Amino acid sequence: MFQVNETTSFGAMATLQHLKKLEELAARAGKAILEDKARTSSVQLKADESPLTSADLASHTTIMAGLEQLDPGVPVLSEEAKALPFETRQTWSKYYLVDPLDGTKEFIKGKKDYTVNIALIENGVPVAGVVYVPELGDTYSGADGVGAFKIAQGKERVQIQVNAQCPPAVRVVGSASHASPVMGVFLELVGAHKLMEFGSSLKICQVSDGTADFYPRFGPTSEWDTAAGHAVVLHAGGKVVTIDGAPLLYNQKDSLLNPYFYVIGPSDRDLLGLAREALVKSGEL
Repeated sequence: MFQVNETTSFGAMATLQHLKKLEELAARAGKAILEDKARTSSVQLKADESPLTSADLASHTTIMAGLEQLDPGVPVLSEEAKALPFETRQTWSKYYLVDPLDGTKEFIKGKKDYTVNIALIENGVPVAGVVYVPELGDTYSGADGVGAFKIAQGKERVQIQVNAQCPPAVRVVGSASHASPVMGVFLELVGAHKLMEFGSSLKICQVSDGTADFYPRFGPTSEWDTAAGHAVVLHAGGKVVTIDGAPLLYNQKDSLLNPYFYVIGPSDRDLLGLAREALVKSGEL
């Protein structure tokens, strides 16, 4: 548990207070989602034919209003807001990156593994982030200077860290809604393993708290899908990298699509090397 004592810097205390406010805002957005769900959310299709529900919009409205009050003047990039050109975004050294409801397909299916995601990005790096799970009341969060945390519903804040070593059967996280043929090749290369399937940014959170060891993403995602979870795992001692091992960065190009990425907890096995080999065997690299 994070302890405030005589050696704790003012910066760390201020960061923790800011993180707590983001946690509270994410929880309010989660409440808005559940209230909308109770009224039977409406569903429509966006231009890319991905689903959009009234719950997505209720969460978006809550978060936008909350961030304007918490940090007025800081830009916000939300999945459910009007698209902004890179010419505008590239001037931002600091901004919030938001996915009001990550895992909309899971939400529509009545599953519980969808999340609210709020991240603070500075110079391309997620310096703070919150992932809230409305159906469970669980919060995952992390920030520079204070580390990463999980707050289970009704429980105290607990500091979390990635695993130091892989177990004999590596625990690999996969997408519940977006299966990839490359994953099968990768798992064959890994050998003994346990595959854990989740929707939304919960996949990254499983690595953050040591429940899983590795999350290879062999498919498309957008920057708002990953930023909050990235902040959590980064400050839990893990990393999120591209196939060449470089850190995944944000707001660096016109497109908001991520390249394939890999969430790494333990560093005692070259799982990234196996992911690269799987891509080669599959003809994608």
